Amino acid sequence: MDLRQTLNLPDADFTIPMKANLPTMEPAIQAEWDSMGLYHLIQQARRDAPTFVLHDGPPYTNSPIHIGTAMNKMLKDMVVKSRTMMGYRAPYVPGYDNHGLPIEQAVMKEFEKKGVKPDVPTLRQACREHAKRYLDVQTSQFRRLGVFGLWERPYATMDFRFEAEIVRVFKRLAERHYIYRGLRSVQWSPTSKTALADTEIVYKDHVSTAIYVRFPTYPGAEGDLERFPNLYTIIWTTTPWTIPANVAVALHPTAPYVILENGGNHYLIAESLVEDVAAKVGFSRYEIVARMTGDEVLRSGVRFKHPVFDRESVVVLADYVTMED
Repeated sequence: MDLRQTLNLPDADFTIPMKANLPTMEPAIQAEWDSMGLYHLIQQARRDAPTFVLHDGPPYTNSPIHIGTAMNKMLKDMVVKSRTMMGYRAPYVPGYDNHGLPIEQAVMKEFEKKGVKPDVPTLRQACREHAKRYLDVQTSQFRRLGVFGLWERPYATMDFRFEAEIVRVFKRLAERHYIYRGLRSVQWSPTSKTALADTEIVYKDHVSTAIYVRFPTYPGAEGDLERFPNLYTIIWTTTPWTIPANVAVALHPTAPYVILENGGNHYLIAESLVEDVAAKVGFSRYEIVARMTGDEVLRSGVRFKHPVFDRESVVVLADYVTMED
């Protein structure tokens, strides 16, 4: 058996020299693929095969591609090409997202440089031209990366037919009462007059007042920890005004906790925070007398007493509990 026949190697009509010389060779290879219509030849060869479709979540046409968009597109190209090699008909229609705040902001900066305040039609046209310019730039860059697809007919969200179909779908949603006005907070930009995505929010740094609060065990509710007299847990919060409403003490289920003894009292504290807490609350000398996880604390049956009111604050487990302050 000729082992060379087991390898899937390229068969090109042009000579590939030993020196890569990629800046010259890659455009030549791409031109060869384009001239022979390689993508369409592949689709024709697989016309009767089972279909595999990867729907492209489109990149945003506000700038040239960056490492993130390049990686995204190359990974998708690997999936499509591997499915083709597995015998599927795997057409790939690339797409572009042409709507959104970054394009409008970039265009407005250009108008501001010129001292121009555009009306709405002028702004929309400028945004369309900006998006089209980078659509062409990104298409050229993706093709340069060797991505196969129907590049001559990509879908673009600014296409009027595409926009019209969005309106039709919105109409059907409204007719079925899926669109409604309700009471829910929406991130809003007063300058751009548009809703904002979570990734577009820039939060202002705020220094909060934090407090440490000592919760004693509820009388008769020490559970398996009754061997530790005068047992407390210490909680930390940046929202002290919520203490009156407190009904629970949250522990991480797998995090290690310790019980330390200081001045005749015992304290349940996260092991990784012992030194920090001891320094801040004034424990000059202490001894660790027991170790357990948050889950073991819960199973011990211990319950704590609210520091202000005569009611229980039960132990609950939560994965979101962190050991950071």
